Amino acid sequence: MDANAPVSTATAAIALLLHACLLWRASRALQPYDLLYQSGVEAFYSSDYSGVVRYMEEALSSYSQLRRTKVRCALRCEEQHPVEEEEEESASELRFFYTLLRRASCLGECVERSVGAQSVHRVSEDVTQDFHRRIPYNFLQLAYRKVSAGAVAAAHTYFQANPEHVEMGEHLEQYKLLEGVKEEDFIDREARQHQKAFTMGVKHYDSGDYEKAIEHFEEALLEYFNADVECRVLCEGPQKFADNEHLHYRPSLYELISDHLMQVLHCKHECVRDLATRPGRLSPMENYLPLHYDYLQFAYFKANKVSEALECAQSYLLFHKGEEFMMENMEHYREVLGHDMKPRQVKHIYILHSFCFFIQQLCKNSNICFSFLFATMLNTWRRKSGKFPKNFIHCHLPIFSTCSIFSVSFVEGGPLLYSNVQLVQKSEDLNGSQRVLLDNVISEDECTELKDLAHSVTMAGDGYRGKMSPHTPNEKFEGATVLKTLQYGYEGRIPLRSARLFYDVSEKARRIIESYFMLNTTLHFSYTHLVCRTAIQGQQEHRNDLSHPIHADNCLLDPEANECWKEPPAYTYRDYSALLYLNGDFDGGEFIFTEMDAKTVTASIKPKCGRMVGFSSGGENPHGVRAVTNGQRCAVALWFTLDPLFRELERLQADEVIQSLDSQNSWDQELNINPKDEL
Repeated sequence: MDANAPVSTATAAIALLLHACLLWRASRALQPYDLLYQSGVEAFYSSDYSGVVRYMEEALSSYSQLRRTKVRCALRCEEQHPVEEEEEESASELRFFYTLLRRASCLGECVERSVGAQSVHRVSEDVTQDFHRRIPYNFLQLAYRKVSAGAVAAAHTYFQANPEHVEMGEHLEQYKLLEGVKEEDFIDREARQHQKAFTMGVKHYDSGDYEKAIEHFEEALLEYFNADVECRVLCEGPQKFADNEHLHYRPSLYELISDHLMQVLHCKHECVRDLATRPGRLSPMENYLPLHYDYLQFAYFKANKVSEALECAQSYLLFHKGEEFMMENMEHYREVLGHDMKPRQVKHIYILHSFCFFIQQLCKNSNICFSFLFATMLNTWRRKSGKFPKNFIHCHLPIFSTCSIFSVSFVEGGPLLYSNVQLVQKSEDLNGSQRVLLDNVISEDECTELKDLAHSVTMAGDGYRGKMSPHTPNEKFEGATVLKTLQYGYEGRIPLRSARLFYDVSEKARRIIESYFMLNTTLHFSYTHLVCRTAIQGQQEHRNDLSHPIHADNCLLDPEANECWKEPPAYTYRDYSALLYLNGDFDGGEFIFTEMDAKTVTASIKPKCGRMVGFSSGGENPHGVRAVTNGQRCAVALWFTLDPLFRELERLQADEVIQSLDSQNSWDQELNINPKDEL
């Protein structure tokens, strides 16, 4: 016993030491901000306002600290494991991949050493969006009003990202009237330093204090590039592949790496938009980064610093080569100085060059140089009046040679498959791309039968029942889906033959679109809808609305920015769309294509029986429907996807019904059964 005592004591001591180490490490581990946030919400609904303040402040601190840690680690790992362009020309694919893997491993280890297991800090998209929208500050301002000071700053911070929140705006007005509240209390705790400095620069510029304006604009530029580095480096690391989470997706190594690099590339591109977008706004500030140099060149001139003015003018022209007003300013500065100046070594040049290099590596190392539409950083920097070609990546700047350009070869003009279908207008005639207008897709009798079908389904009990249109209160709305009509037909509530016609006509339209646009993969149904809109009598005087407002089918149209953001809640998986018209005996209701400004009409189409318009679903084809002012407008609306993951579930069920019916008919014919004999 005595001989074993020292061993037991040593073991116990080691156990205690290990326990202490674990406790120390646990105390160092950062608490997940989503759990702290949830505790704060629960405290709020329990009226524990001190708890709300404690948990919400800790959640915000944890959120901020986690981001700083990821930035610091990513920068360190990028420095330790660089991918040099010069070396990459002769380096093997495996060396390139190996560097990426080493960097990813380094990043994971660094973050875990600082904040604990990364799995603990994975949060839901809903919580991420709440922090992006500054929802914690709404809880904070309400809690601070109950327990202590701090409500003004919290309310102001929340309102900056939610300017449409009328009640919060009223609260802020009340705060201004409270005794002891000063202007400096209205602090935006989440203000982005580059935007804050830019705003101050504009303020001093407008007041004529050019020295102060210069100071703030220079600070804004410095902070902008710091923020850009942070944003881009946060794009490294694990990516989400939600679009590929289906059973048929079995990627090769090259495809997996390509998916990863494409997401990183897209993320880095979005940094330009993100940095130029104020909290709570959808659109970035127009011409944001070049505008710094525009302000600076004039401010330096007014401050009698002509060399700096010329330098900034030259820098501005890196973004907008040959812009007339800046060229005139530059010539004046040259005359005053008697010599020329080079532009600054603007960091964006390096950023853009890296962007192009990244695309080169994507195609070079993955062997997959597929076509894709990609608006580059220049699209965010450009003026609204300036346009770049829509269908290629453009990476050229004067300082660097042009990087690889991958053309998007949109094609059309394939066979129409059916002899009676007539091509009326193609993209060129419709002043756009990926557009087509066809006639005689179906007959007059088929149009009449489908119109009757829409009314029959409504009368049989479908959920629409002539409700108000979802787009305007001046029109009624009724419609049907393929599966619903087949179910009613099978039950004998409507003619089964008509339900089958709807199914067959939609399949005919799908085949025509797939063939005409020469798609090299199957086009699947995303949604199919037989819909009629009827003008409400007595509500058509002085109408200035549309039957269906201008929109794009797979992205969020932003007319102010002349952009279409391919992100939720848009149906981002839709690739092609079509409308097959059943009649033309009504007033108004023309289908229109517009520019991205949602105002400039590029083509107008008057519906009639058997006419079909088909087009790609992206921002290249904004469209809408003019008001139906008299009568009823009926059409079959079809949306398609190239991704089998997003096939219309109802369509798959409808396919099964059709197969069952066909099998039954075949069986009846084989047995020579006369249905009348069975009655």
